[in-house]
Amino acid sequence: MDKGTSYTYQSAGVDIDAGEALVDNIKPLAASTKRPGADADLGGFGGLFDLKAAGFNDPILVAATDGVGTKLKVALDAGQHSTVGIDLVAMCVNDLVVQGAEPLFFLDYMATGELDVDQMTSVVAGIAEGCRQSGSALIGGETAEMPGMYKGKDYDLAGFSVGAAERGTMIDGSTVETGDVLIGLKSSGIHSNGYSLVRRIIEDKGYDYSAPAPFDNNQTLGEALLTPTRIYVKSCMALVKGGFVKAFSHITGGGFLENVPRVLPKDTVAQIDSSAWDLMPIYSWLQNEGNIETREMARTFNCGIGMVVVVSKDNVDAALATLKAHGEEAVIIGDVTRGDGKPKCKVTGKAGTWGASTNWTAITE
Repeated sequence: MDKGTSYTYQSAGVDIDAGEALVDNIKPLAASTKRPGADADLGGFGGLFDLKAAGFNDPILVAATDGVGTKLKVALDAGQHSTVGIDLVAMCVNDLVVQGAEPLFFLDYMATGELDVDQMTSVVAGIAEGCRQSGSALIGGETAEMPGMYKGKDYDLAGFSVGAAERGTMIDGSTVETGDVLIGLKSSGIHSNGYSLVRRIIEDKGYDYSAPAPFDNNQTLGEALLTPTRIYVKSCMALVKGGFVKAFSHITGGGFLENVPRVLPKDTVAQIDSSAWDLMPIYSWLQNEGNIETREMARTFNCGIGMVVVVSKDNVDAALATLKAHGEEAVIIGDVTRGDGKPKCKVTGKAGTWGASTNWTAITE
C-alpha cells in the first residue's frame, strides 16, 4: 500500500550533513586551545581533563555557566557573529576567577532554527579566541538544530566553564574590612548585560546598526555594541598568586549596586566615587538618549568598570603595578567603610558626572 511521502530528518528541517560539516570546521579551532591537562580533541561523547597534568595537588573544582543574552539579537541584526563567542567565554571565566579559581576547560551549547555552517563556525571561532585568552581548553560542546523552536537562523548560546583552586587558597571576601581599597578595572564597553534596555532605546529612536556610531565615527553602531567582553583572568590570577587580593566583584547585570555587596561581609559598605573615572562615550550617549537616571545606570551597567578588586591599603601599589604589567587600565575608585546590617554599595557622583545636574547618590536597597 502506498503510504505517500517518505519523510526524512532533513525534510523536517534538520540537516545532519551540515552538522557534520560544522564539526569538521571547528575541530582545528578546538585544537588551538590545547593546554596542560587537555588535548582538546573533539569527537568523543565527553571531554576529558587531567587535573594532575595541569599541576594541581589538592584542588577544589569551581563551575560556572552563562549565556550572552539579547546581545545575540544585535549580532543577528548587524550580521556580525565573530565576537559573541568571546562574550560567552568571558561571562563564565570572569565568574570563576573572582573566586580565585584558574579556568581549565570550557564547553558550549548552540541551538538554532536552521544551521548555517559559516555563521556557526564564526561563533565558535570567537569561543576559541575567548578560550585562548583565558587559558581554557575547549573540550566539547553541542549544536542543536531545532526548527519550530527558533526562527530561521536565529540562535542561542550557553557556556559551561570549570576551574580549580588549591584547597585553602580560594577568595571569598571573608577578610574584607573597613579601610580596604577598591580598585576598578576598566571595561571594554557594555560587555554582555543590559542589552534589552540598549535595544529598546535604539529601536525607539530609530537608529541603524550599520550607520556610524553617534559617539564614534570610526565604527558602526553595531560594531561598537558588539565589542566583546573583556576577559580579566590572567591579570586577576596574577593578583591571586601575588597574595594581593581580598575579594573580586565581576560587574554584570545589576551593576555596582547588586554585584559588589555579594563579596562583602556584613556591616560593611563599598563607597564608590564615580568621578574617579570618565564615563565611556557609549554610556553617556545611552544615558542621554534613554534619559536614564543615575541610579538606574549604577544598577544596570558596568559604566566602564568591569571588575572591582578589594585590597588592603598596604597592597595597593603592588596590586596596581601587577595589573599594569598585565595590560589592565586600573584606577582607585573608593574604599570600604563601616555599615550596619547587610553589605551595601554606595555610588556617589558630582554634578556633571553621569549626566547628573546635581550631586547624586545611589545605594543598594
